[in-house]
Amino acid sequence: MIHAAVKLSKSVISLSRTSSVAATSSQPLRFLHDGTNGPSSNPVAVQMINYALSHARSQKSDESYAQGMLILEQCLSTQSSESEGQFAQNSIGAVLLAMSNLLYERGRFEEAIEKLHGVQGLTRSSLGVRVAATETLVGLYLQLGQDDTSSVLADKCLEFLHKDDLRSNGGSKESLIARAKAVKGLVELVTGNLESAESFFHGVQDTEARNGTAVLSYGEFLHATQQFSPAKELYQNIIEGVPKNEDFSDMNTLAICNMASDEVLLAATFALGQLESHMGNFGAAEEILTKALTKTEEYFGSSHPKVGVVLTCIALMYRNKARQE
Repeated sequence: MIHAAVKLSKSVISLSRTSSVAATSSQPLRFLHDGTNGPSSNPVAVQMINYALSHARSQKSDESYAQGMLILEQCLSTQSSESEGQFAQNSIGAVLLAMSNLLYERGRFEEAIEKLHGVQGLTRSSLGVRVAATETLVGLYLQLGQDDTSSVLADKCLEFLHKDDLRSNGGSKESLIARAKAVKGLVELVTGNLESAESFFHGVQDTEARNGTAVLSYGEFLHATQQFSPAKELYQNIIEGVPKNEDFSDMNTLAICNMASDEVLLAATFALGQLESHMGNFGAAEEILTKALTKTEEYFGSSHPKVGVVLTCIALMYRNKARQE
């Protein structure tokens, strides 16, 4: 990985903000993880959401995103705001999550956060919906450098598991527990509490229904603690096996904004490139980081801050290579 902990831009997490540029740190520089995966919600709402997301991304222009948001606003207005049943609240939550996704993609973080807090208020919605919203809020606040707020929200996510009957949430008990624990572990990792982080990651790798974000966070823990071989294996497994689900068919696998499959895949590729650099495999590192750069430019555009992060990582990789030579 990078031999420095770069002071976070709003798009990236460094797992050690206090390392110097010259330090030989093995801690990964992480993109916080588009597309939304969404038991039961209005199938018409699901169709409208998928269409809105597809249309917004078709041109990636201000106009296409504005039109996508308009479709979602119309969809939200058709949902029964007076109903307190799970079906209705799932539908409302799905629309709000999709809206936050589009806002995030346009860099409107504060507005995205507002929508996500709205999902948290849907107390009768499926647990998966609320876990998705809280998980994403944690990621966004970490990107914004608000670690204390992220920690409070991660604790709240764990509270869901104690208060709710997980059997009523589509049989995804293990997956939801793993996600809630992993997001708390990520916060502890970012703030440098490695022992605490390890306790939350315990068992994540054994979860039958593996979640890309949870596994990536665990991989970053292994990376930060210089357990390079298992970290590399996890990164490779993510790259090869992350499912790309871009509809709302399953509320228990919802993942949006910086926690969604596309960004998880990109983050894993980026982390693997850094890992190869830390292991002295500069040829492999160059190839993987170049691939990450291409994907980042295609996904976010050439002027996005994340492109600058990848370029910085490549530059540091070349510097470390020169030093070794």
